[in-house]
Amino acid sequence: MTIENTSSAHQGNSRSTHPPKPHRTPNPADKKALLKKRAEKLAQKEKPGEHLEQIEVVEFRLAEECYGVECLYVREVYPLRQITPIPGTPDFILGIISVRGEIISVTDLKRFFEMPREGLTDLTRVIILQYSAIDMTFGIVAEEVMGTLSVPVKDLQPQLPTLTGIRADYLKGVAKSGMIVLDAPKLLSDKKMIVNQYVEK
Repeated sequence: MTIENTSSAHQGNSRSTHPPKPHRTPNPADKKALLKKRAEKLAQKEKPGEHLEQIEVVEFRLAEECYGVECLYVREVYPLRQITPIPGTPDFILGIISVRGEIISVTDLKRFFEMPREGLTDLTRVIILQYSAIDMTFGIVAEEVMGTLSVPVKDLQPQLPTLTGIRADYLKGVAKSGMIVLDAPKLLSDKKMIVNQYVEK
């Protein structure tokens, strides 16, 4: 530890002193240039976020309409082979399936959204949704899964005049292509999707 020796100051040793430098007040032109430079730096930081903010979705078909759900909440896509009905449940809950020994309930969104119903085909798939934050997992029926794609968040429209009823309550947005992107967390958090409450009654 360094200790400053102050005794020398009392012994008359001289100290070299320098006159303080005068403080230069920036003129208006300098201030303007400085502010412009700061604004440009901030703009450069914001631009990448603006253009790269997008979501990955699984696109699927329901009643001749295109829907999407964020890949973040999609665990897997599974073929609908054999489904076991559950007595006492609403008609939008088709039943349960076994996925590698795990029992998962399956919801028919066409019935839940009060849409025209069609029969199951070889293209019918179950999109298994999962929301780890609330430990919720269930499947939704898709007439056909088209694949995955990226959708810029800024391109999502909040609502369409033709999209009414219960579907509008679970809407995240509508893409430029017309694809309806569902609000997966809201759908997964809906207590109506909990099968046990109907079975236990």
